[in-house]
Amino acid sequence: MTLVSMTPLAALPSPSTAVWQLGPVPLRAYALCIVVGIVVACLVTEHRLRQRGVAPGAVLDIAVWAVPTGIIGARIYHVVTSPEKYFGTGGDPWKAFAIWEGGLGIWGAVAGGAIGAWIAARQLGIPLTVVADALAPGLPLAQAVGRLGNWFNNELYGGRTDLPWGLQIHRMDPDNPGHALRDDANQPILEPGLYHPTFAYEALWNLGVAGLVFALDRRFKLGRGRAFALYVMGYTAGRFWIELMRTDEANRILGLRLNVWTAGLVFLGALIYFLRVRGPREYLVPLDVPAAVPVTDGAGSDVSQVDLAATGKGSPTAPPPAGYRVVDEEQFTAYRESGVLPDAPGVPAADDRPAGPAADDPDADDGLSDADDGPSGAGGGDGPAGAERSAGAAGRSVDRDS
Repeated sequence: MTLVSMTPLAALPSPSTAVWQLGPVPLRAYALCIVVGIVVACLVTEHRLRQRGVAPGAVLDIAVWAVPTGIIGARIYHVVTSPEKYFGTGGDPWKAFAIWEGGLGIWGAVAGGAIGAWIAARQLGIPLTVVADALAPGLPLAQAVGRLGNWFNNELYGGRTDLPWGLQIHRMDPDNPGHALRDDANQPILEPGLYHPTFAYEALWNLGVAGLVFALDRRFKLGRGRAFALYVMGYTAGRFWIELMRTDEANRILGLRLNVWTAGLVFLGALIYFLRVRGPREYLVPLDVPAAVPVTDGAGSDVSQVDLAATGKGSPTAPPPAGYRVVDEEQFTAYRESGVLPDAPGVPAADDRPAGPAADDPDADDGLSDADDGPSGAGGGDGPAGAERSAGAAGRSVDRDS
């Protein structure tokens, strides 16, 4: 009689193989799940960044930094908090680099990924809070997909259970990672009984967190990193009770698993940030716009118009070389509709600038001229000339080289 025949029928079976050979290349389920999760997070983040004014493709520049630093951070956290397997009696230090065998800590992944995202954001001229808020719902979706890798690896399960969704667990071969031990009949050996699929609980919880962030961010238009703080609170709240159910080996402090303490402290930190930080959602416009195709207004005109069809009406097709500037929603909407950049803080609006020689002479006085107090036709902001400039400001720029 084998252990298979002693185990009741489970509602949730587990795979007996987590690695497949594609010629000489091992194809690992855990790695595939991580990659798919990263792709999902990038797609969601790209969409949300573009809604905030960032040029298409920026998420790839961010991922080039954030993904490697996130993986490094995740592995460092795992090794530091579980050193016995690598540096204890009988441990193998080289195994610390074997990330394909599992062992990535989410806390290290977030910290390492944040460092990489910060580096990329500085290069692109994007505030890190904008990147974080755009990533907020995509990250729990990626984590949900990544948890499927734990199912293939037959790991991160809870205690025994008689619930209908109890999980079968294979006894994995330590000498052949990714494969279950087999009996004399070449059948995979199962651990006796059924177990709580805590990795599945976390995956479902993460889907709920993603939905919560989507809904609240859409309703309240969270900004300045508050959407990301909401994700952190939601995730750590679930991780707290899920960690209490897990039975795999872990270091403990005062009788509780280390990750339970970490989840509680990170939750408090995110809650404080969410309550203390205020401000509307941040939108971005480029510091300058790509050179537009001039459209002359008649053969003898000295005025050129911006071809909004060429510029995409405020939807840039490439990252602006000079970076971005934060604006409010009203300014961002106006820019998207007209293609005209809003005035920067401290710069007089077009209607307030003097007409006549002072406008064309770079050496002229930058302040308002005395003509503003004269007749309206002499350049006052309330006269016909000022009205004409106001009407044309949305689509025209004066050709100063003529």
